[in-house]
Amino acid sequence: MHQPNEVLFYIGTYNTKEEEAILLGALDKETGEMRVLNGTKGIENPSYLALNRSGTVLYAVSEQDEGEVHAFAVEDGTGALHPLGGRRTEGGAPCYVSIRPQGDYIFVANYMGGNVNAFPVNTDGSLGEMSAQVRHEGSGIRQDRQEAPHPHSVIPDSTGGRVLVCDLGIDQVLLYRVEDGKLITHREVNLPPGAGPRHLAVHPSKQWIYLINELDSTITVFANDEQNGDLKLLQSLSSLPENYTAGSDDTAADIHVSPCGRFLYASNRGHDSVGLFYIDAETGLLESGDWVISGGRTPRNFTIIGGMLLAANQNSNNIVSFRIDRESGRLIPTGNELEITAPVCLTPLQLI
Repeated sequence: MHQPNEVLFYIGTYNTKEEEAILLGALDKETGEMRVLNGTKGIENPSYLALNRSGTVLYAVSEQDEGEVHAFAVEDGTGALHPLGGRRTEGGAPCYVSIRPQGDYIFVANYMGGNVNAFPVNTDGSLGEMSAQVRHEGSGIRQDRQEAPHPHSVIPDSTGGRVLVCDLGIDQVLLYRVEDGKLITHREVNLPPGAGPRHLAVHPSKQWIYLINELDSTITVFANDEQNGDLKLLQSLSSLPENYTAGSDDTAADIHVSPCGRFLYASNRGHDSVGLFYIDAETGLLESGDWVISGGRTPRNFTIIGGMLLAANQNSNNIVSFRIDRESGRLIPTGNELEITAPVCLTPLQLI
């Protein structure tokens, strides 16, 4: 059982279905200490997780050659997971799953195969048969990473009327309208050649969208016209320190805006850091702030929970906690870490 001073979070890992590949962790909000409460078997490489708004169902992609997406019922009071079945994604290496705000559809990005899917959600949270699939075409200038389309994330807007897909392979953010479970092409936004768009974060005000580009380690700031489904480029800056010379191992990974909307954080693999950026309240533009070492190697994913930031370091098999200074946004190491094999996704749980 978790304690009153703890908040809970799910951990997705690169583990086999015979192992406990999804774990439930607990974070002490006062000390930053973490522990594992329980684990779930039966899914291969659950590399990305998404929890519905009511906290009753968790969805997880199974990142393998023949991709799958699974649903799990969340046990009230304990957070234990109970399988509700899965579906084939008809693509390889699915790496992102998200939920329409209405809760009636989930969306999956398949890194290999270049396709994005929609699945209807049944009343019990399980998944119906695929309702839509779109397949991207093209390539980029990096033949080692952009030889084909590689959708890396799919994020619904706040209305659920559109989804935004970041495609690393073709340097585009593609916007689709969601109509009766189908995905209808709406608009394409081009990024600089070789940028490699990966993930995005929406400001709490919905006015701005922040995109992290994996291959050139940059952050792109857009004005977000959600009504018309359009993005206007405002700014581009490095996710790395100014005096740092990036090497071949440097790839940007994850990006999140603090709940207060004042701070943006971005993780860098190779440099193995989490960067802090200040958000201008009037313009949404960014100013570089500070970088802290992630406490391990390859911070693929991180989350903000309980006034802290937890960094999942894939290649050093650990999760490290940082306290967020309320005034400055700076990350202060708590000195605590949790040893986990290949942690690659962290998702907070709000128990009902």
